[in-house]
Amino acid sequence: MQDWRWMSAADLGRAIGADEIDPIALTETYLQAIDGHEHRDRIYARVTPARARAEAEAASKRAKTGFRRGPLDGVPVSWKDLFDTAGIATEAGTALMAGRIPDRDAKVLETATAAGLVCLGKTHMSEIAFSGLGLNPITATPPCKNDPDAVPGGSSSGAGASVAFGLAAAAIGSDTGGSVRIPSAWNDLVGLKTSHGRLSLERVVPLCLTFDTVGPLCRTVEDAALLLAALEGSKSTDLKGNSLEGARLMVLDTIAMDDLRDAPSAAFQSATERLQNAGATIEHRYFSQLFDAFRVAGDLYAADSYGWWRDLVEAHPEKMFPQILERVRGGQNVSGPDYTAGWNLLRDIRNQYAAETAEFDAVIMPTAPILPPSAERLLADDDYYKTENLLALRNTRVANMMDVCSMTLPTGVPSCGVMFNGRNGGEAELLRLCAAAEDALT
Repeated sequence: MQDWRWMSAADLGRAIGADEIDPIALTETYLQAIDGHEHRDRIYARVTPARARAEAEAASKRAKTGFRRGPLDGVPVSWKDLFDTAGIATEAGTALMAGRIPDRDAKVLETATAAGLVCLGKTHMSEIAFSGLGLNPITATPPCKNDPDAVPGGSSSGAGASVAFGLAAAAIGSDTGGSVRIPSAWNDLVGLKTSHGRLSLERVVPLCLTFDTVGPLCRTVEDAALLLAALEGSKSTDLKGNSLEGARLMVLDTIAMDDLRDAPSAAFQSATERLQNAGATIEHRYFSQLFDAFRVAGDLYAADSYGWWRDLVEAHPEKMFPQILERVRGGQNVSGPDYTAGWNLLRDIRNQYAAETAEFDAVIMPTAPILPPSAERLLADDDYYKTENLLALRNTRVANMMDVCSMTLPTGVPSCGVMFNGRNGGEAELLRLCAAAEDALT
C-alpha cells in the first residue's frame, strides 16, 4: 500500500472520493507521524489535534453520504503561524506576540475549512516573516530536507518542512519577497506566489501589506491549482491538455543571472534544455529598469513593515532577534515624500515591465542563486547573514516588485528550483504552463 504521507494532496482527495481512504484514518496517520517525529517541535509551533479530528470526522461523513465539498475535502494541511486561528495562539514567530489568541480564523482559513481542508496545526516561521532564510533563534529553526545543518528557507520555513518531511499533505504560507518560493525550492517542492490582492489578507498578521500575498507549498502543480481554488472558494484551473510546444519563455538576464553558485547555475541550465526539448522557445532579455526597482523597494518594504510593527517592536526590542530588529527598524527614517516618490517610480516600472514581457508566456530564472546556508554560520557571522539573506530573496523579489504571480518548480537537483513569473491575475495561465513544464522537468 502506498504511504499516504507521500501522496500528493490531489491523489489523497481522489482516494477519499473513491472511498479508498477515510479522512479520519488519514488525519490520524498525520497526527501520529507528527507526534513521533524527531523534529516535531522545530516544524510545528502548535498542533491542533482536536480541531483536526473534528474536521476529519465531518469530512468522513460527507464522503460516505456523497456530499463532499470539493476535491480536497478531508485532506490535512498545515498553516503558517501568521494566519489567525480561533482559540489557538497565533504568534508570527515572535516573542512580541507570545500568548496572542485570536477569536476568529483568518478569512482564507475560513474559506479553506468550508472547502473541507483539515487543519493539522500552525508551523514555525521566520520572526515576523522578515527573512528568506528560515533562521529563528527566538522560537525555532526548522530543518532543511537536503541538509541537516542548513536553514530550510523562509519565511514559511515550517510550512515547507511540514510537507518535505511528510507531516502535512500541503501547507499554506505567505510570500512578501519570496517566503513561499524559497522554502519550496530548498525543500524540492512546488510553491505558488499569488498576485497581490487575489487572496484575502483579512486576519493575517502582516509584514508589508502592500506586498504580502498568500500561497501554497505542495508537491505538484495540480496541488497548487486545487489549493488556490480552496483558498478563494473558486473552481480549480483545468490543467488537462497542456504542452510547451510553441511556448515563449524569457530568461531575465538583469540581476537574476548574476553571481549564481555552481549548483543553481547548472540546475537552471539543465532545466532550460529540458524545456526547450519539450518545445519551448527561450530568449534572453535585459530589463535595465530593474536596477531602479531594487534601489527603491528596500525602503518601501522597510517603511511598510515598521509602520505596522513599530509600537510592538519599540515596546520590547530586546525580545527580538537582532538581525530582524535591524531590518524592521530600517523603515523608521524613510520620509513620507521619499516613500511616495518610491511608489510612483515602482508603479511606472511595473507598467514598463508588463509591456516589455507581454510577448512571453513567462519570465524564467533560478528561484535562488544560492543553496541553503549553514544555520550555525548564520548565527555566528552577521555579515554572512546579511549577504545570504539578500541573495536568497534577490530573484524571488522580482515578482513581488513587479506585482505578478510566480511559481517555483523542482529541477531534480536538490534545493534548486526554476521559477516562472506570469502576469498579474494570470494564475490560470501560469498554472497551465507550469503543469506542462513539470512534465518536462520530471
